[in-house]
Amino acid sequence: MPRASEIKKNSAVEYDGRVYFVKDIERSVPQGRAGGSLYRMRMYDVVTGQKLDETFKDSDMLNLADLTRREATFSYADGDEYVFMDTEDFTQYSLNREAIADELLFISEDTQGVMVILLKDSPVSLALPPTVELVIEETDPSVKGGSATARTKPARFATGLVVQVPEHISTGDRIRINVEERKFLGRA
Repeated sequence: MPRASEIKKNSAVEYDGRVYFVKDIERSVPQGRAGGSLYRMRMYDVVTGQKLDETFKDSDMLNLADLTRREATFSYADGDEYVFMDTEDFTQYSLNREAIADELLFISEDTQGVMVILLKDSPVSLALPPTVELVIEETDPSVKGGSATARTKPARFATGLVVQVPEHISTGDRIRINVEERKFLGRA
């Protein structure tokens, strides 16, 4: 059982009988306290996605949740259900659109490195790789010599994601995107 000061971002913890992902941690050292730091954690319920902000003392003990991560690929969509197939044993995991709406912006048929997160053998969410490659579906025409300036333009992908890209990038280009910051990294 780690202390609150040892918990890292994207860890899964058990708290009040539920399992939460820790998405953000703020450390503060209040004046007048005898040396104790406070850790304000923004957590999201693994099953419902409900947000919880909670503050812990650095000595508070938290339980790490027992989550399993399995590498999978996107198979198909069936209404509001999205089916992913395990790359090792071909087990199919079905996830509701609402539970993975943000992640769907980065997933195409050929996206590699997607992990299905299981809680007691039941799929609850997805973990994406730090970068993904997508093909630009629509953007303004490229500007010759546009690479010399730092101006950007919006590019839209088939998934619905919109990212700012340099002016020299054109429709049909395959680019790498930082998932967390939603930023252009370069051509793939």
